[in-house]
Amino acid sequence: MSLLQVKEVNHSYHSKKIFSWRNQSNKALTDISFSIEEGTCLGLLGTSGAGKSTLGKVILGIQQPQEGQVLFQGVDIYRADKHTQQKIRRDLQVVFQDSYSSVNPRMTAERIISEPLENYEKLTRVEQRRRVIELLERVGLSENDLKKYPHQFSGGQLQRISIARAIALKPKLIVLDESVSSLDMVTQSFILELLSELKDDFGLSYLFITHDIKAAFSISDHIGVLEKGELIELYDSKDQFFSSKHPIVARMRDSILAEHPRFRSLTTRTNMV
Repeated sequence: MSLLQVKEVNHSYHSKKIFSWRNQSNKALTDISFSIEEGTCLGLLGTSGAGKSTLGKVILGIQQPQEGQVLFQGVDIYRADKHTQQKIRRDLQVVFQDSYSSVNPRMTAERIISEPLENYEKLTRVEQRRRVIELLERVGLSENDLKKYPHQFSGGQLQRISIARAIALKPKLIVLDESVSSLDMVTQSFILELLSELKDDFGLSYLFITHDIKAAFSISDHIGVLEKGELIELYDSKDQFFSSKHPIVARMRDSILAEHPRFRSLTTRTNMV
């Protein structure tokens, strides 16, 4: 049984235009189906407006789809009882793009990471503090950072704290929603390497939502391409992606800049404009 199964999910947003009596329906997701196995990472590629954020919300239980199912460990997350939903919330965590807005600015790093532990674990203060220190060290920070507030960290450091919070309960699946896109290249590489190590060490599974092809291939076992709310392709390897003849995928490939400017073709530069 797959860890996560998304089955024929459809979702639309309705809006009413000024000077119009009819509601306008904007299709956000159309017949989305895929699965994620334990210990694997599915990279979900898509440009802005492709439906990535909506799909992330559907999987996290934030936005109920109008049609279809989301099964986590075989359980429909929108039909589960309260006890089961609580267990699902423990095993299904998320790391968002904006690390500053995803934490309470009035909470120290210790309190931010302790929050899920307080909700789900029965630890003494000493045990909890020890666990938080272990988590900080695991993401490349230290005990000296316990009492610092979010504004005292860089974006990369704060994202590491968000990751520490996400792995605190040893979840089964983490949704990474553009979690490295706002970071500089050096910090991004560090975070991606950290995520890969944590995946192996804890047997984690990831849904890595991104528009960055290089980032996706650095961590993903499989790649999906989302365009205008449709999952147009699924690939089991990098070679399959780069040999695909789908026009959307071809445009994505053309948008990848070479590492050094001298190797960037005129065609690539033109496609990036």
